[in-house]
Amino acid sequence: MEAAAAGGTLVDVTVPGGGGRRKRKGIRLHRSTTLTPQETTRRTNIAVTNPARTLADLRRVATPEELGRARRQAEVLGYPLEHAASIQPDPTRSALERHFLRLCLRTRLPSPEVNARIGDYVVDFPWPWAKLVVETDGYRYHAGHAAFEHDYRRQAHLVAAGYEVLRFTWRQVIDRPDEVVAAVRARLVPCLPSSAAVRR
Repeated sequence: MEAAAAGGTLVDVTVPGGGGRRKRKGIRLHRSTTLTPQETTRRTNIAVTNPARTLADLRRVATPEELGRARRQAEVLGYPLEHAASIQPDPTRSALERHFLRLCLRTRLPSPEVNARIGDYVVDFPWPWAKLVVETDGYRYHAGHAAFEHDYRRQAHLVAAGYEVLRFTWRQVIDRPDEVVAAVRARLVPCLPSSAAVRR
């Protein structure tokens, strides 16, 4: 993994092996006994760790917020994350997701799963028993032709799997939480066992 920084700071370079470290001007060298060829790729003809390994390495030095942003960006760009899909100190990936999850807890809605995989996609908040998915991504992650196509493929995949998808914006979750809760509650209540109730 190579990370260059402006302002004359050191460049961190990781190489496989457990030998000694030789100092070089401007380079902070790290040796790894676990780095494998399968965890590397090339960018502008320079060997670098792949996104999954990079996220695993970042877990030791990044804050949960930084790691969440890095993972989210990797997912937005479509990078394969392999085993790194489970690397997430905070189960939510954005402030909007955290607001929505707190809203569910505060209003005593049945707890959803968080960032769970359905087929080829990771969805924000699924209730598998009710075949419901709530997505809370903001406009930033859905702008542009590629995102538009991805969203429609994703929607078709979820519908084919029997799920209904409700989408909420930041403004809805923050400024109109009662409307969000009412929509989710209306969809979940008919799926609950007769002995259960969602308290208002």
